[in-house]
Amino acid sequence: MTKEVGRTADAGWQVGVSRTLPYPAAAVWEFLTSRAGAEIWLGAVVPGGKGERYETAGGTTGEVRSYRELDRIRLTWRPKDWDHDSTVQVTVSPSGDRTVVRFHQEWLADAEERAAQREHWKGVVDRVADALAAR
Repeated sequence: MTKEVGRTADAGWQVGVSRTLPYPAAAVWEFLTSRAGAEIWLGAVVPGGKGERYETAGGTTGEVRSYRELDRIRLTWRPKDWDHDSTVQVTVSPSGDRTVVRFHQEWLADAEERAAQREHWKGVVDRVADALAAR
């Protein structure tokens, strides 16, 4: 049996996109959790803690599952036209004087949804990098 790229036994279809940015982790975290940064990756203000719910202007809803300052935010993510929840995690990891930012999404419906979300998160990482460079 051939393994399908992006499909796991534990979390179904998933995708991850990362980029190393030339900024300290604290600066990247501060941006991602600011109104301007959260608008780019979440489409809403980042809820402040575990259990808090959110809804974007576009109708995506979810709930924060974990929030670890200067490390990661994990939340459910369900666009208004989806019939299922997925899980999104954004992670900030120091790498010397640079930072690796990762967006990981799991519990996607199928390979097609995975491909669409891969393009979505690649665009998000590009916009985050551009916004940080413009600061």
